[in-house]
Amino acid sequence: MKKIPEVTLLFWIMKICATTLGETGGDLLAQTLNVGYGLSSLLFIGFFLVTLAGQLAAKRYLPALYWAVILATSTAGTTMSDYMDRTLGLGYATGTAMLVTILIVVLGAWRLSEKSLSVSDITTRRGEWFYWTAILFSNTLGTALGDFLADDSGLGFGGGALLIGSLLVLVILAHYFTRLSSVLLFWIAFVLTRPFGATFGDLLTKPVAKNGLGFGTQGSSLILLGLLVALIIYATLRPQPAEPVSAKEPA
Repeated sequence: MKKIPEVTLLFWIMKICATTLGETGGDLLAQTLNVGYGLSSLLFIGFFLVTLAGQLAAKRYLPALYWAVILATSTAGTTMSDYMDRTLGLGYATGTAMLVTILIVVLGAWRLSEKSLSVSDITTRRGEWFYWTAILFSNTLGTALGDFLADDSGLGFGGGALLIGSLLVLVILAHYFTRLSSVLLFWIAFVLTRPFGATFGDLLTKPVAKNGLGFGTQGSSLILLGLLVALIIYATLRPQPAEPVSAKEPA
């Protein structure tokens, strides 16, 4: 069953859009609406479990459903990371280290269980569970990493964005010009696009006096939601490549 999209340029554009919306949406609920990181995390984890149940029950790739789960992992990841780092007082460095460890453990268990980490060859329900668990923690890690680079490292939002952007360029070059594992490069890019999207979210939400566009968390979330919905409609309506015909089947 083909239930996840091909990893193309459209995939990465939609991923950055969804994770940026996750950043602004998570901050909207936890900070602007003053719900708090703990309760917001519980609400978003509930949203994640509901959308995940739909995704697991689906028989084919449904763009709206798939990207709803990605959005859920991003919003939950934003508030979970902030809860660990701020409410529990672990700090960005400790939170990042813990999440790196958790993600490595999840990927290691996935590799031992399924014998592959390829996201284009997931054929079992157990593989799906590993896939979405890894995505949830990679988005949470991306939030913590972005906050660490922006605040604790001294780079600031501009310096953090430049560093992450440079690393993404290196990943792209490694994909085309080296023999490094495409699976490894995928997960590196997946983690890095999260803080990259968060930086874009800061640009949208911060006031003009602080070199932002001044849309705030509510305005930015509405803009990003509209963009993501438009991309989902495009992904739904665009012609899908024909499935290859098995050699044992009549043409």
